[in-house]
Amino acid sequence: MATVTSTKTAAKPGVGPGWPKPPGQNGSNGNGRSRRFRGRRKFSKDTYRIAVRILLAAIVMMFVALASSYIVLSGNPEWQLVRMPRAFMFSTGLILISSATMTAARRQLERGQSRKYKGWLLLTLLLGLAFLACQLKGWKQLASAGVFISGTAHSSFYYLLTGAHGIHLLGGLTALGYLTVRSGKVLAGEASEKRVAATDAVTLYWHFMDGLWVGLFLLLWLWK
Repeated sequence: MATVTSTKTAAKPGVGPGWPKPPGQNGSNGNGRSRRFRGRRKFSKDTYRIAVRILLAAIVMMFVALASSYIVLSGNPEWQLVRMPRAFMFSTGLILISSATMTAARRQLERGQSRKYKGWLLLTLLLGLAFLACQLKGWKQLASAGVFISGTAHSSFYYLLTGAHGIHLLGGLTALGYLTVRSGKVLAGEASEKRVAATDAVTLYWHFMDGLWVGLFLLLWLWK
């Protein structure tokens, strides 16, 4: 009588259902740490700054194109002079002051003065909002003088340039608001480095918005 030989292979110890998987097969390295933690890169403080610089480069190109069009169209016979609203002059002073308060906030962060840091951020935020309020007041003054966005090419550019700047400034105000809300939380280590880097990036963006407005103000005021 022929003997039937079993083709089943006995389960090896440590292999098969019910046995824990060897290190490296269950997403860990044997010490309970996941692979995704091993592959995490250390935070670089230049990350935010590089992103902001790329954004600013795009903004520069856009406003250079607008300013170039403004200068070219100024030779048009239908070009009519527009008087600079007084509100725009006042708003220029506000945004210059806000640049100084933003610098003060950055210095207080370096010194570890969280309360003063938050106070200067809040003051910068309020000055930025006051700037936008003055811009809207300037638009009302233009409308009262009979200067509308659908009027001449010159009047259209007044609204276009100042409006585009105001929209970009809103982005800076949003970032300032975020920093202000988070400024009361004490951070350490990498989290603290991220806050410093974020503040540096917002400071760079804010100074750029200030300088951009001064350039636009001089263009609208002096180039007739």
